[in-house]
Amino acid sequence: MTTTSGATRPFHPADLGTLVVMAWSGEAPDGDMPYLLAYSLGDAADGPEVTTAAVERLLTDNGLPVGGDLVDGNVTPSLPVSLLVEAGTAVVAMPHLNATVTPPPEWLDAVGERGFAYFVFTTRPWPEAEPGKPVEPEALAAFAGAEETLDAAAHVVLPARSLRV
Repeated sequence: MTTTSGATRPFHPADLGTLVVMAWSGEAPDGDMPYLLAYSLGDAADGPEVTTAAVERLLTDNGLPVGGDLVDGNVTPSLPVSLLVEAGTAVVAMPHLNATVTPPPEWLDAVGERGFAYFVFTTRPWPEAEPGKPVEPEALAAFAGAEETLDAAAHVVLPARSLRV
C-alpha cells in the first residue's frame, strides 16, 4: 500500500534560482509611474518548475497573493516587503530576499513624486533577461506587459522609505 504525504516540502531559498529586480518608469495619466519587476531566471538546480513553485510559495507565505488583488503597502503596516530609496539606489527587502537596484534618474524622480513604486513579482521565469546584460525596452515591455507574466504575479503598491538622520 502506498500513501501520499500531505506534508509540504520545506522552503529552500536555492529553489528560487537567480532572482532579478529591475526598475523603470512609465507614463501614466497622472505623471510617471515608478515600477519594480522581480522575477527568477528559472535556473534552480531542479528546473524552472521548481523555481516557479518556490517563488509562488515565497509570495504567498508573505501575504502576497499571486494573480490576486493589489496589495497596498500604504494601508498594510505589517507587510513584510519594504522599499528603501537612498543615495541613488533602491533596496527591496523581504524574507529570503534583499535586492539592490540602481534605478535610472527618471525612476528616482517618479518615486520621489509619488512616494511609492508599483512592485510586480512574477512567478514566471525570464531566463533571457540575465543580470548585467542590457534589456531592450521592447523586450521588457513584452515580458512585463504579457498576460502570462501579470497573471502569475503579486502586485504591490510599495511605499518608498528613506533613512532619517
